[in-house]
Amino acid sequence: MTRHLSTLAPILRSETQARLLAALLLQPGREASIAELAREIKADPGNLHDEVERLVTAGILADRRVGRTRLLRATDSPLARPLAELLMLGYGPKLAAERALRGAPGVKQAYLAGSWAARYRGQPGPFPHDIDVIVVGSPDRDDVTDAVVEALGAIGQDAQVIFRSATAWRDARDAFTRTAKSGPLVELDLGETA
Repeated sequence: MTRHLSTLAPILRSETQARLLAALLLQPGREASIAELAREIKADPGNLHDEVERLVTAGILADRRVGRTRLLRATDSPLARPLAELLMLGYGPKLAAERALRGAPGVKQAYLAGSWAARYRGQPGPFPHDIDVIVVGSPDRDDVTDAVVEALGAIGQDAQVIFRSATAWRDARDAFTRTAKSGPLVELDLGETA
């Protein structure tokens, strides 16, 4: 198996490890199965098992069984807090933007783009200076901008919010939209959209 260092948290051993830790350490109290985590972070459950074993053995994650299902959660290990702070810088923007936009009236889709999305997709380069958030739909622009800027600001990130109507996004007639759609994008999970 080829291992790829995390580009958003390059001190971690792999992108899979970074995303697994982010999924649990950035959501204290969350408990999830290996299968659920594998789907969420787009990892092979078999490969994820090795990462889980290392992290449980180190005391960073805890597990329990419910029938045949193995559930994982973060522990209060002395390593958990500094790891969570590091992961928040690299992986927190996705979670923060999703929380800010989930349930916002008029938001149909949203994406993180630019250098942050490039690093998330594994493209090497310097750590991103700001987060580009593309919002598709017809929301109240002031409310959405305030919510996104506040959410990302709370984790120490600057945000630039770009709006496109659903038609403008689909048709991609302007240069920005064409460039954004041809580059790395990370779609945000908004749950039920308006």
